[in-house]
Amino acid sequence: MARETNPTVLLADDQADVREALRLLLKSEGIASTGVDGPAGALDEARRRGFDVALIDLNYTRDTTSGAEGMGLLERLRQLDPELPVVVMTAWGNVPLAVEAMRRGAADFIEKPWDNARLLGVLRTQMALARSVRRQHRLEAENALLRGEGDAEFIAESAAMQRVMALVARVAPSDANVLVLGENGTGKGVIAQRIHALSARAAQPFVKVNMGGIAETVFESEMFGHVRGAFTDAKSERIGRFELADGGTLFLDEVGNVPASQQPKLLRVLEDGEFERLGSSRTQRTDVRLVSATNADLAADVAAGRFRRDLLYRLNTLEIVLPPLRERGDDIVPLARVALARSAQRYGRHGLRLAPSAERALQAYAWPGNVRELGHLMERAALLAEHDEVGAAALAFGRTESASAEGGFEQMTLEQAEGWLVRRALDRFDGNLLRAADALGITRQALYRRLEKHGLRDPADADDDDA
Repeated sequence: MARETNPTVLLADDQADVREALRLLLKSEGIASTGVDGPAGALDEARRRGFDVALIDLNYTRDTTSGAEGMGLLERLRQLDPELPVVVMTAWGNVPLAVEAMRRGAADFIEKPWDNARLLGVLRTQMALARSVRRQHRLEAENALLRGEGDAEFIAESAAMQRVMALVARVAPSDANVLVLGENGTGKGVIAQRIHALSARAAQPFVKVNMGGIAETVFESEMFGHVRGAFTDAKSERIGRFELADGGTLFLDEVGNVPASQQPKLLRVLEDGEFERLGSSRTQRTDVRLVSATNADLAADVAAGRFRRDLLYRLNTLEIVLPPLRERGDDIVPLARVALARSAQRYGRHGLRLAPSAERALQAYAWPGNVRELGHLMERAALLAEHDEVGAAALAFGRTESASAEGGFEQMTLEQAEGWLVRRALDRFDGNLLRAADALGITRQALYRRLEKHGLRDPADADDDDA
């Protein structure tokens, strides 16, 4: 449930003068409140908006002694929002009743007539505890979404990848920013995760952001967060990616796609570690280790005026270049076996294995789509193989390209033609999504949807493949 920016208390008491006295006391301390005269009104308000704490009487006009109405309200509020701290009040000095309320989930109790200092102390304590719990839960939930399923199985048997891994081992323990370069599908996301896992920040968040998938209009909100009311649809506060990654590692995938208008804002937080949430003037600090990845030629983009030189200097303190799969001969078959086993488990095809003919064919193929293409090829094999042993004939190498060579567009389905055009646009512009989208006459977000549709990009992360 969304919470207000300023602390807000829900007051439930059937006496108007009590509600007014509490309202004035809280107002004098900078705490907002909403008063209601009974359980029904309290539940209505709790459903309508979020509160930091509820202060409720145990006795109302229907029953002024037993506390049954207050106990019922307590239980309903706890069901409605388990994280809402509820402080109960009773005018009868009935300690057993207060103890029973706390047994049922009340955070604390206040006796009437109350002591102002104690009442304010109890409310402040409960609000602070509740905010801490909510903040932890929110971070855990958002980090779970951003982290995905965890590290992919790591394979690096080839000499080319052994050299890369030796460099990763030297670079990871530092806090230096790292730029990972390589063709589409080479596993840049996995290398970023590896750097984080080997760093002193390994126990802290690893937050992944696909920069190509963030529209320019929401860049600030996504990266720096926003406060409630910052713009028309900002119904609640949002934590940005820099804030989520505080103390850990922030992975900016497809960093070459950061819009030129947003590059100065990104540069500022990299230089100073400072930012403001959209709609707020309060400056916040963040401590992140930055790992970026791209398949674009950023030096050429700098020369063409599409990318800031000073931002590039901030990103590439250290560079790691991943070899394409065609240069990792010793890794091809082990990667294929892992990918086939994973797909076989997913689709209930236990016992699938690669025939020697299939392994020879895999090693002979050029792999223009690198590890990602291999993964999709193994997934198709797991779905379509007629026997437990997958032979070379069952491997659908370059499915759309072969259709084009044999008969042109007239031999393709509409979906095959669309996939071929998208792949060709990516090849023409060396994987630069913004330029490929312009050439196709669609938006970058529309291009992303088509990449996912045709298996040219994983839906969650561009390079989250096996290394």
